Amino acid sequence: MRYSQLLIPTAKEVPAEAEIPSHQLMIRAGYIRKVASGTYLYLLLGWRSLRKIMEIVRQEMDAAGAQEVSAPILQPHELWQQTGRDVDYGPNLCVFTDRHDRRNALAPTAEEVITSIVAAEVSSYKQLPINLYQINEKFRDEFRPRFGVLRSREFIMKDAYSFDADSPGLDKSYQAMYDAYCRIFERCGVKYVVVQAESGEIGGTGSQEFMVPTPVGEDVIVHTADGSYAANIQKAEVDALPKAAEIPDAPAMEEVHTPDVGTIEAVCEFLKTKPQEMIKTLVYAAGEAEEHVYVALVRGDHDVNEAKLRHFAEPGTQLAGERVIVEMTGAGIGFAGPVGLAGKVTKLVIDHAVAALAIGTTGANKSNYHMRNVVPGRDFPLAGENVFVGDIRNAVEGDTHQGEALTFSRGIEVGHVFKLGTKYSTCLGATFTDEAGVDKPCLMGCYGIGVNRILASAIELYHDKNGIVLPAAIAPFEVIVLGLNNDKPEVVAEAKRIHDELAAAGVDVLLDDRDARPGVKFKDADLIGIPVRIVVGERGMKEGNVEIKRRTDAKPSAIAAGDAVATAMELLRGPAEAAKEQSR
Repeated sequence: MRYSQLLIPTAKEVPAEAEIPSHQLMIRAGYIRKVASGTYLYLLLGWRSLRKIMEIVRQEMDAAGAQEVSAPILQPHELWQQTGRDVDYGPNLCVFTDRHDRRNALAPTAEEVITSIVAAEVSSYKQLPINLYQINEKFRDEFRPRFGVLRSREFIMKDAYSFDADSPGLDKSYQAMYDAYCRIFERCGVKYVVVQAESGEIGGTGSQEFMVPTPVGEDVIVHTADGSYAANIQKAEVDALPKAAEIPDAPAMEEVHTPDVGTIEAVCEFLKTKPQEMIKTLVYAAGEAEEHVYVALVRGDHDVNEAKLRHFAEPGTQLAGERVIVEMTGAGIGFAGPVGLAGKVTKLVIDHAVAALAIGTTGANKSNYHMRNVVPGRDFPLAGENVFVGDIRNAVEGDTHQGEALTFSRGIEVGHVFKLGTKYSTCLGATFTDEAGVDKPCLMGCYGIGVNRILASAIELYHDKNGIVLPAAIAPFEVIVLGLNNDKPEVVAEAKRIHDELAAAGVDVLLDDRDARPGVKFKDADLIGIPVRIVVGERGMKEGNVEIKRRTDAKPSAIAAGDAVATAMELLRGPAEAAKEQSR
């Protein structure tokens, strides 16, 4: 392909709205252009890279026995109501009414649609197992789209859905997808780690995430130094802290006037105490009228992990509004405390670290007042019919898992595999008749890959001050041939020969035939991230040479022009693969 005939709008300046390297470079290199907040047009280079990623994904899905389908992005809202995920997704699910007064949703995923089709078409165990996948656009109405295509409203995802007759079958399908994912990320050339994860809105009994470690990642990876355990922050389990020594004859609770002091930091400063000595009381609610109230207690220096809290609460539970807080505690926001609440709430859920305190300070359930000398177990219960003690907080520095110290890093989620069980098959009637003639719900798994995220993650991993450095497998072109003297027929002819021979050998090659200065061509070649560069110039041609270099090499090497094609293929594929290509 000829550069002069293509739309590759490179830019020198860093876009003002782009916060991270991948976003900056995808715009500067002409991979994408912004259409609206969270939505992007992929130009030639970006789309070529995405197509290569999609083809790798497609090959591995097909090899693993999955069948490709294409589900609509426009889905009936009632399907989502049947599974309850209209509530789980909340405002992230884009819902609208069409001209026929029908409610529709723009799909962020396709469990409901695929399961409903299987419910209609599969009736016998003889039709199982089955795994259906698609590579398609999805939509989530993100409140704050950011980081370019890493957190966009519209995106491309590979989603697959397996249906099995029993647990061993589900385990086999899950492992097949797990193994396929490992091959996909290895073939794309991105480093990844696998972590235990929460299922979130998808649901199910277990899941794992594939993460690309990078400092700009939105996800926190928690792992032990020896690598025996890794999880995302929503899932990371922490050991219970040892119980503090009891204080003999602990003083009675004392109500203290704290006017207009509602935050942990302000209370600590006012009362001359520390956050780790505070008991933070958070009120959550569920139900149409927020009639079910859950109170979570964590230490003042800890944060509630809402994914963990969901194990104690019903679907749709979220932070309560001011009305519920005032009705439940009798106080304004910032002055809630656990004393006297157990008998008023659906559940009182206490973090291990709070239960381990000997004495603490908390809200007094009275506006502008706090309570000192509160002893867990004495002044509020640690057990009871609706009282639970467990791990409901985020891991922090200093925590351990099974005695091993936890460390923290950041990453980008690029893939997620789930064991769904019967959540969707039961709701949507995806059943089969077994060998004994008994109707049973299908056991499901689902498996997602963020295609856009693979590209952005690769750019986050592989870039330098000059631009993008992509692995050859997903680069928009594998080789770029630069002709430096367009006024010299022999240079133009040699550059075209090398380009044509590489193209004939199956190499994705770009011929930079623009009438531009050499410096511009060099800078653009580096910026757009093509793995191998061949330079044809008048000076070298006088000696029968061209220059060749990998994108990662500091300097080019002079080689005989006649060896350019073979050398480029060797750099791309290694000597063995290059020899195979030459023999064809």
